[in-house]
Order: sequence, then structure tokens, then C-alpha cells
Amino acid sequence: MAGMNELILVVDDEPKIVKQARDYLERSGYRVLEASDGKTALAQARHERPDLVVLDLNLPGMDGLDVCRALRRESDVPIIM
Repeated sequence: MAGMNELILVVDDEPKIVKQARDYLERSGYRVLEASDGKTALAQARHERPDLVVLDLNLPGMDGLDVCRALRRESDVPIIM
């Protein structure tokens, strides 16, 4: 089981997907942050410093690739797309 310190940011604009990911990850012992758009995802990542980002490509406004590029410029956080 994962330690209780690992923080995962789940970014998706579909609430059902976010809920499923959150439920699974929390049952596995992770702390979970959520974002439903790119700007929120970047703010969360900058403020909370997650250990992993699970990122949807098709986001409203700023898409997942733009979020990934922005995160990569300032962090080496692992990103799963």
C-alpha cells in the first residue's frame, strides 16, 4: 500500500472519470487533488506540488498538451496522459 504522503493531481473535465480515479487512488492510500481545466491544474500543481499528475488531453480552454508543456518548463513531476 502506498504511503499517505503521495499526492496525485487528477485533471479531467468529466466528473465521473475524476470520481472513479479519486475513489481508486484513495482506496490505494494516495491523497488526491482534482482539477477540471488547465488553468486550475497549473495553479494546483504550482501550489500543492503533487508527486504525479494524471492529465486528460481534451480539456476546455487550455488543453492537456499545453498544460504538460507549462508543467515541464517548471517541474519534472511525472505526468501520465
